[in-house]
Formats: sequence, C-alpha cells, structure tokens
Amino acid sequence: MAQSANFVQLHNHTHYSLLDGASKIPDLVRCTKDLGMPAVGIADHGNMHGAYELWSEAVKQGVKPILGIEAYVTPETARGDKSRVHWGTEAQRSDDVSGGGLYTHLTLWAESDEGLVNLTKASSVANLEGRVMRYPRMDKDVLATYSKGVICGSGCPSGIVQTRLRLGQFDEALRAAGELQDIYGKENFYIELMDHGLEIERRVTNDLLDIAKRLGAPLLATNDSHYVHKEDAGAQDAMLCINSGSKLDEPGRFKFDGEGYYMRSAEEMRELFRDLPEACDNTLEVAERCSVMFDDHEDGAFMPQFPCPEGWDETSLFLRKVEEGLERRYDGNVPDHVLKQADYECGVICQMQFPGYFLVVADYIQWAKNHGIMVGPGRGSAAGSMVAYAMGITELDPLEHGLIFERFLNPERVSLPDIDVDFDPEGRLEVIDYCREKYGHDKVAQCVIYGTIKTKQALKDSARIMGYEFAMGEKVTKALPPAATGGKDVPLHDIFDPKAKRYAEAREFRELYESDPDAKRITDEAMGIEGLIRQTGVHACATIMGSEPITDTSPLLERTDGTITTTFEYHTCETLGLVKMDFLGLSNLTVIGDTLKNIAANGKEPIDYTKIPLDDRGTYELLSRGDTLGVFQLDSDGMRALLKSLKPDNFNDISALIALYRPGPMDMDS
Repeated sequence: MAQSANFVQLHNHTHYSLLDGASKIPDLVRCTKDLGMPAVGIADHGNMHGAYELWSEAVKQGVKPILGIEAYVTPETARGDKSRVHWGTEAQRSDDVSGGGLYTHLTLWAESDEGLVNLTKASSVANLEGRVMRYPRMDKDVLATYSKGVICGSGCPSGIVQTRLRLGQFDEALRAAGELQDIYGKENFYIELMDHGLEIERRVTNDLLDIAKRLGAPLLATNDSHYVHKEDAGAQDAMLCINSGSKLDEPGRFKFDGEGYYMRSAEEMRELFRDLPEACDNTLEVAERCSVMFDDHEDGAFMPQFPCPEGWDETSLFLRKVEEGLERRYDGNVPDHVLKQADYECGVICQMQFPGYFLVVADYIQWAKNHGIMVGPGRGSAAGSMVAYAMGITELDPLEHGLIFERFLNPERVSLPDIDVDFDPEGRLEVIDYCREKYGHDKVAQCVIYGTIKTKQALKDSARIMGYEFAMGEKVTKALPPAATGGKDVPLHDIFDPKAKRYAEAREFRELYESDPDAKRITDEAMGIEGLIRQTGVHACATIMGSEPITDTSPLLERTDGTITTTFEYHTCETLGLVKMDFLGLSNLTVIGDTLKNIAANGKEPIDYTKIPLDDRGTYELLSRGDTLGVFQLDSDGMRALLKSLKPDNFNDISALIALYRPGPMDMDS
C-alpha cells in the first residue's frame, strides 16, 4: 500500500458512464485502497446508476464511499426547452456550450443522507423531464429544489463557469459561480481545478483562481478519471469507438486529448497542484464531510398498502378473501384437510406479515381476468399454496397434486413470497398500468437491467474497431469453447487459466491465439472491454413497487419508448426494502386467447380452458408422438425427443419430464 493518504479522488467515472467510462467499481475501490486513499468518489455522467454498488463495495473493502453525479445542466434554459443555445460567436463554436448547445456540466456530491435522497430525486427529474437526446438535464430550478445536503463542484472544462471563461465572458462566469454559491451555500461550493495537459484547462486556470478569491470559494483539485489504471487507456478508447461506431485509426473520430484519466496517486496529484496545496487538502475535507448510508431493510419494508374498505385492515380482509375463495373453489363444501391446510398457511402468512402482498397480487390478477387478459394458471413454488389457490392467484389444487407449501413460504426463512404470474404480452403492460394507477405512478416502475459485453461480443467489437474484416471476427469467435458458441459465457480469463472449469475445452482457441498474431491482437483488445456495461434494458418481468415514491430509494429513468424503470437492478431494490413483482409476458397465452376468439367467431360452443380434462387419451398420444410445437415448455427439440422416448400417459409423467428437463438437472454434466 502507498505511504501517502493525503488526497482523495472525488471525480471518477465508472462504466455506468455508458460507453465512456471503463472503470469497474470493485477495481476502482481496490485501487483506491492500494493507493492508500481513505475514500473514493463517483461522478458518472447524468446518472447515479452505480451509487449503491460503490457504497456496498467500498464498505466491504474498508474505504469510505462518496456518492455523486456529474450532472448535465441546461445552458440557463428550462429543462423542457430543447433548443440549442450558443453564448459565443460562430468562430468560438468549439469553446461554446457542450453537446452542440445542449448542456454544461456540474459535479454534485451527497454530504448527508438527505443529500443522497436529493441527488436521487434530482437525477430522476433530469431523466424524466429534462432529457434531450441522450442527455438527462437539470435546470436551475432542479438544482435549487434539491440542494440541501449537497456539495457542488464547478465541474470539468464543460462546466458553466469554465465555458463562459473560454468565451472571454468573465463577468458572466463570475455571475454563474455566484449563483451556484447562493444555491448550495458558501461553504458548499468549490471551484474545481483539473490538469490533463489540456489547453482548455490551463487557459482558464488564472480566471478560476480569481473567481474563487472574489467569492471566497474554496479550491478543489480533481482528476477526470475514466479508467482505473494507466494501462486501461486502450479499453476506454475502445469503448468510445463502440459508442461512435468508428475505428481506432479513423481520422477525426472522438477521443480524449491530454493524459492522466486514470486513478492518479496522491503524489501525482500533489505534484500537479504543487502551487495550490489547499486544493488538494480540500479533497480530504470534502471526504470527511460526506457521510451517507443506504439502509438495508427487511424484505417488503415498503410494501404497497392495499386499500381496504372501512372497518377492515389487510389481515382481516385477507382472511375473508381466503374464506370466500375456499367456498367458491369447493362449491360450499370445503373438506376438513383443505381447511386445516389453509388455516396453517394463513397462520404462517399473517405471522410473516404478508397478507398485503397476497391482496395486491390477487387484485391485479383478478383485474386482468375481468378485463379479458389471459392469465396463466400459475408456475413455480406458489402453486404449492392453498391460499394462492383460494384467492385465484393459481388454478391448481396443491393437495390434489402433492405440492409442498414450504417450498413457497418457510417461517424459518423470512423472505417475501416469489409469485411469477404469466400474462399475454400486450395485456401484461395493461396490468402494470393498472398498478401504477392504483398505487401511484411514482410508486410503480419496471426494472432496469445492465447488459455487459460478453466474450463473443467483446471479440467481435474488438475486431471491428481494429479494422478487421467481418470474417476475421468470425474466425476468432468460432474457436471459442463449445459452451461459449452454444450461448453460455466463458470469460477470456478462464480460457487461459488452467484451474478454470472450461480450460480443457478451450485448447483450439489458445492454439489460434498463439499461432495467429491478428487473433492475439483482437483477443488482447477484447480482454480490456469484456465485462464492461454496453447498454441498459428492461427486465423481462420484474416490476418494482413501494409504499413511498421510488425516488426516495432508487433513481428513475425514462427510456425512449416511454417505459419508466428504476436505475438500480431488482436485487438492489429488494435489499433497500422495495417489492419486486414478477409480471411475465407469455406468447402462448396469446395463442390460446386467439384460439378461443376464433372458436367463438365460428359459432362453436365456448371452451373453458381451465376445465380441460387431464386424462384425455388423444392428448397423451399426441404428446408421445412429440407433436408439441408451440406447446409451452414442451416444444424444444430435446423435449420432443424425450417425449417420444418416454411416452407419458398421465399428468404426473408430464410434471416429471418438465422437472427433469429444467436447466439444473440438464447441466449436471456440463
């Protein structure tokens, strides 16, 4: 570990600065620790996607986390104004407002828990209301509204103060700095200084010092870190090429000028700012002042409150719904063993304080059915619950089929139930909209996923940006182990690690690497970008719900199609007390629904598909022939071969076949 710990890197971009940053958070924190620095900051472009990961990783490694954002700020316009603004002359265009006149930058760090919530909310407003192209922008109103508990830095060379200075507008720069100081408070606004050897940095330094002196604003030395180690520069440059669709040797492409965009040591920073030691000292001051904590809550701490009629609470209403459901399921003649099972389950559910969860799920399922939306009969461990059957959440009698409730809920393992519900894909979105209307648009959102660059994609991207023909990329990827070409990810590191599981299968790839210089170059380039985030997406089924606005916990993001998602992945949202509901879209239900409509349109007798007999001989003959294309979970080539081989003749056989063909059992020898 380095001897010195008298500096803190506050202005770091991770790979959550999509296709721009190349720092993985565990590596960033580890490097901080190796450099002897007591804390590390995060300031990703326009988002706080990585805030929780940095916090948890830093706490785990014994480093203090400083959570922040490098905000996009409108050029003194309202956040809804999409017009481009230029403050200088045509000849000054390269020095003018960034993004072709759309934004300036500003660095914001959370000093307190209140500040963290304010940054979360400000980031959400920027993403939901201020986005232009790929820039989620705040305006002065947002900055002022969510300023409490926040420390502000004047930002990188794209900051408003620096931009005004480059244009020769000192008075406007002074005014802008003064306004920021008024918004955040004199002790909370810092003039940031950077030195990457850029002319645009050095030509405004003296003016920045002058403004700091006039306003009494403290100085802050920062480094615009975009990757962890000096040798990672190539990986970050590759990400820029992926982002712009260009090649590494393409003239005029966007790339970083200057140097030093890695985690510089305290000694390096102190040497760069040897004439301004207070600017380095102040990084320690900011780190000392900032103290934030994410609260890990019990599962479902922020469970949505189900609206109950007057005189009822969730528990009493839940018990009544179960009682009524049993009467309906068993035509008013509920067997004693069913009552005993239901009573036991109700006791467990009430003890675990989950009645509200069952009411919420049963309600949106019933709403879907009432509105002609196809709903699956139930899947997974929830099918083992008599309560779920009584409330219409599932359609299979668990006792009749020998299903076990404890696989679903176990009083010795307190965790929220996991009920997967299938809807036809179009209807699924209607059900989510219903929940947003019922519980609040600010309390329901779909869930983000982050797509990282896998091995095969890394090789293809590397071949392309290096200028190789498509065939060369194909040659390299085809040499990957069979598991990788079959859809499973085999990290490049494992291919060269004799202790790795797939090492023996990767001999062909290693031989190509050793014998073909081009393959070696492509692979070496790919190793740098493998595992970095390439894009965001929407989780196929996870929807997050809460009793309070989600922005109290997770920032929100609006995608180009209007879908609103969290920016924390679902497991983080659950850790923080929000509730994940699984709304699955199943196209097989659309087929069934269309079939029923066609039957009705042709004047045939309607069919209740929930009452189709499970002992029809003709059906089992069809299954035994493998004629199951389009049948849910039975239409893959492997499953059809298994059906023809084992020839099921009862419902239990089908259950066993599906269980046998699940990924776990099938992967035992792979």
